[in-house]
Amino acid sequence: MELCTACIWTSAQWSQTVNPNRRASYHGFVRSISTSPQRRRRSTLCVMNAATTSAPVSSQSVTHLPRSNGPGLKSISSNKPSSAMEQLDIERGVCIPFRKYTPEMVRKKVLDSRGSILSLASRGVEIIWKLGFYWSSLMYDFLVGRDEEIVPYRARQLRNLLCDLGPSFIKAGQVLANRPDIIREDYMNELCILQDDVPPVPNQVAFSIIEEELGQPLERLFSKISSETIAAASLGQVYRATLRETGEDVAIKVQRPGIEPIIYRDLFLFRTLASFLNGISLQKLGCNAELIVDEFGEKLLEELDYTLEATNIEDFLENFKDDPTVKIPQVYKQLSGSRVLVMEWIDGIRCTDPQAIKEAGIDVEGFLTVGVSAALRQLLEFGLFHGDPHPGNIFAMRDGRIAYVDFGNVAVLSQQNKQILIDAVVHAVNEDYAEMANDFTRLGFLARGTDVAPIIPALEAIWQNSAGKGLADFNFRSVTGKFNQLVYNYPIRIPERFSLVIRSLLTQEGICFTLKPDFKFLEVAYPYVAKRLLTDPNPALRERLIQVTCVDPIIRYVCVCVLFPNPCTSLHLLT
Repeated sequence: MELCTACIWTSAQWSQTVNPNRRASYHGFVRSISTSPQRRRRSTLCVMNAATTSAPVSSQSVTHLPRSNGPGLKSISSNKPSSAMEQLDIERGVCIPFRKYTPEMVRKKVLDSRGSILSLASRGVEIIWKLGFYWSSLMYDFLVGRDEEIVPYRARQLRNLLCDLGPSFIKAGQVLANRPDIIREDYMNELCILQDDVPPVPNQVAFSIIEEELGQPLERLFSKISSETIAAASLGQVYRATLRETGEDVAIKVQRPGIEPIIYRDLFLFRTLASFLNGISLQKLGCNAELIVDEFGEKLLEELDYTLEATNIEDFLENFKDDPTVKIPQVYKQLSGSRVLVMEWIDGIRCTDPQAIKEAGIDVEGFLTVGVSAALRQLLEFGLFHGDPHPGNIFAMRDGRIAYVDFGNVAVLSQQNKQILIDAVVHAVNEDYAEMANDFTRLGFLARGTDVAPIIPALEAIWQNSAGKGLADFNFRSVTGKFNQLVYNYPIRIPERFSLVIRSLLTQEGICFTLKPDFKFLEVAYPYVAKRLLTDPNPALRERLIQVTCVDPIIRYVCVCVLFPNPCTSLHLLT
């Protein structure tokens, strides 16, 4: 099956239309499908409804895919599975012409490097030895019956092991911290520590990378630079500095030394291992293990390219340019490269410090409303959202604005994905759990052709238990906790972009509760969502509002006539 049913574009047209500096990035292409008219002019629409078509992806057969501790589900597995990258495109609802990652490119980079076989063999032995020893410890715990009581210790041991194995595994641990479909919740909580607690590399090493990347001594560019890192992550670390020319304070993000060949080598080994685990992954998650590795590899290589992060910052600046409540830092592209990124310094207050926020005279309620609105605009309006909004990346400005930093991990939702998400909410509110389960299939949570009947009662129990308390007591964490149990017990996979959506909502809800324990997230979110659906130029979204709000026929009649003045459209919706 061809991914794109109508791709009206040639490489020559692409090169004439798209800014040459952005041809290596596919983000502008994807975002143009679901954002502003200006974005659409930069790139073309690739018409694809493969996620909703009935055409088969490949030759398939129906099998039973039981999940451990859960009922069996009838699902489709492939006799000859289609490309994992192809499957990702189908789920996204867009075609991606340029990629930072493909399995073939990773294989070529690794195998063409000098001493590749020896490097792969030694690294493979190291990984197998360390992970194998850890796995044998888990098996011993299980055999002697102490596997539950020793969980906290084993979780800490896993976190330390991933740190010891290097940046690829630290990043993998950060991803697992948001994947309840793969790892149990108590381990997820421990791996969350990897978001902030990563040892930095020595200053002299980092400073030499900055000089090498920018081609000038530090003294010529900066009048001063901090002697300690402001933050350290798996791929890089941040310093505070002052520009010599203008006196402006900036943040310098510098990549860890020699990280790129290590990342490529580990991705090659990950995918090689995944090819042997496809059968287990199909049983547990309903998808090939290679697909999960490809999702991970794609995001990892995007974060590794700081020129792409600079582009992300520019896109966020464009999206929020008319919003006086949101602060996005300026990027100094002339002082940045693929391994170094120089940005405006954000002089804000850590958003999880309620005392400091109150002492600064900031209206906490107003700040939280601003934060919720900014998060929802990213998800529902722009389709481009911050994928890692942990407390170290969100600040309260003294004038009440909310500021975001660190744009290496962003994610994109196509218009198709946004509409299906809204469909799922509509079906939940209307208690149509069968259609809600089908929405999960359309989004990629379930393999195409899966019998959703066993999942419907579980979805009904989760939603009714969470929503039964009323809007005031509803929170995402309670829903997510129950949903985590569901995805762990059934062959359900959470696509990477939706794991980022879930993490984004949970993190920002957690920040709200830290600043105001009785904060009602949905009470603040509901007016924005209603306004968004009422004013959206897309008639499909307005129709969904009618479906969710207008059960009474008289109210439905009034709303349809107001929102859809065209008589033919109104008649169609009313019937």
